[in-house]
Order: sequence, then structure tokens, then C-alpha cells
Amino acid sequence: MTDRKLKIIFGILSVGLLTTLLFKLEEVPGGMILSGLFLGVIVLVGIVLGCLILTGLLKLVFKRTSFLTILFITTTISFLAFHYQLYSPTLIIKVPNGYKGEIHLVLSNVRDNTLTVDSNGIGYLNKWTFNKTYLRPIVEQFDGKNLDKNLVGFNPSTFFEKSIGDGNAIRSLSFKIIPDNATKEKYYTLDWMDKVDKDLILLQNPEKGISNKPIEVEI
Repeated sequence: MTDRKLKIIFGILSVGLLTTLLFKLEEVPGGMILSGLFLGVIVLVGIVLGCLILTGLLKLVFKRTSFLTILFITTTISFLAFHYQLYSPTLIIKVPNGYKGEIHLVLSNVRDNTLTVDSNGIGYLNKWTFNKTYLRPIVEQFDGKNLDKNLVGFNPSTFFEKSIGDGNAIRSLSFKIIPDNATKEKYYTLDWMDKVDKDLILLQNPEKGISNKPIEVEI
């Protein structure tokens, strides 16, 4: 394949991936007072600068290939890797009919996610899903009613509240479901950790058992 064709193909791929990354970054949680888009753009600038340096080095080896062609190839690969890092599944969660209150998706040792929550609003996620998920989920009752308008996230930029602690803490992704006629968010007092199936908790050190309750923080 000629250098010109490679330049066109990878140029289109690179620009397309960059464009979709910018759209995706609008959904990525931020940190502190900075939005996910702002932080993501900083990362993108770093990626492009790194690719420019790498392209200069590769040009010394592939002398017959144009600088732009090598740059488009390196940015395409880098943008694909960044896309993977930003990937989040959209969870489809089933709740009992009429359920209102907190939903806690607990980090667990299960192979397959348990997204049909119990009467206490508790479900279970495997480690990969727990670490990758940040997108607003689809939540439905057992009878099929969509509860999107009833969902209350952590804050405008981060939907899930993520609890953290040491490797033996009970950790979860959490949000709330409020009644149809609620005019403001209601807080619930369910001590959900007492309802968790302790045999399913993912423990870094099983010999020590489950540690104290984790601290709720914004990630």
C-alpha cells in the first residue's frame, strides 16, 4: 500500500477517533472541581505530544514513510487505547416493583454480575465491571417500568457514588431511586451493609475477614 493511501486511511481514522473521544469525554466523571472533559483534553494533549516525539524517532527508521503518515498511525493506536481506558458498560438494573431507596452494587467475587437487585436494593458486580462503570444505568422494575426519571445520582458530573476503603472493605457503586411524586431528594436510613451477602465480598486478604465500613467519597 502506498504512503498516500496509508496517510488517507489513518488520517481519517485518527480524526474520527479524536472526534468520538471528545464526545465521550463529556460523560466521563471529573475530579475535584475539574470536569472530565477538561481533564481528558489535558490527557489528549499529552498523547499528541508523545506521538509527535515518537513519530520523530520512527521517522529515523522508516525514512521512506512520510512524517504525517507515521503520526496518523501512532495517534490512531494511541486514541484506540484511550478509548478502551474510557470504556464504560451501561448497566441494565432490575429492581422490585415499587422499590424506592438506595441501590448498592457491591464489588464481589462473582463471575457474572448480579444486576437484579434484592429487596434491600443490593446487587453484585465483578471487579472489571466495578472498575469500568461510570455511565448512568438503565433501571427498570420487574414489570418493565422504566425508572430513569426517578434516579438520583451523586452529583451533576458523577452519577455513581463510589465507596472505597482498604482491600477488605465492602465497596459499592450507589445511587438512589425516589418516588414519582417526590419534590426533592429523600434520604434513606437503610443499613445496607448488614444486608450484603458476606460470602460474595471480594477480599484482598481473605484470612483477615471484612474490615470496617468504607468511607464514601467522590471519584
